[in-house]
Amino acid sequence: MSEPPRFLLIHGSCHAAWCWRDLIPALHALGHEVRAIDLPAHGDDPTPAAEASLDLYADAILAAIDGPVTLVGHSAAGYPITLAADRAPDLITRLIYLCAYVPAPGLSMIDMRRAGPAQPLAGAVHVDPDGLTYRIDPDKARSLFYSDCPDAATVYALTRLCPEPIRPQATPLPPLAHWHDIERHYLICEDDRTIPPAYQRRMSAAFPPGTVGTLPTGHSPFFAAPDQLARRLSRIATGNTIV
Repeated sequence: MSEPPRFLLIHGSCHAAWCWRDLIPALHALGHEVRAIDLPAHGDDPTPAAEASLDLYADAILAAIDGPVTLVGHSAAGYPITLAADRAPDLITRLIYLCAYVPAPGLSMIDMRRAGPAQPLAGAVHVDPDGLTYRIDPDKARSLFYSDCPDAATVYALTRLCPEPIRPQATPLPPLAHWHDIERHYLICEDDRTIPPAYQRRMSAAFPPGTVGTLPTGHSPFFAAPDQLARRLSRIATGNTIV
């Protein structure tokens, strides 16, 4: 019998590997090997924000892979997982975009956010005085990121949010050579208050039939519904519809 697919989990803006706290044991319980990393300048990673770049993010993802994985990217992580997969398609079995940005040609992630049908983050993002990072207003983060999450998980998250380096999110991807050949999936969060669900549908509209699904959650399903998310990820990775 073949080994269950392995997962590598990549966090979004202002988060780090800690955000997968509840999902990792749920995936372990389904028999999967799972790893989550801090992108450069996030969490416990010591990289100065001034040195963070989209290239460095992709390098960090690839350095964490020692065999084929299912690569999951949440929110802003849609950009670095796309670049990493394009650079090393032999290491990526499939990509799963979890209410994530799907890069558009010539547009940075910030460009894509501004091009959305609504701007939920307006007034919630504050650039730091050095111009290198931004932060999310913690009072607004509660309703934007964690609207349907348990109180304990919300408090856990709010105390760990970090400044987000701007340069990686202001960088468009180079032309993609291999991404279109990699199996990819999208999970739309139907009550997302950060990235409008209508925009998620637009970004995933060109995905192949049967590769776009939904979750009845807000922007942080790893806290709101970790067991349900684990089952959905496992189904995608194994093709087992009864997990």
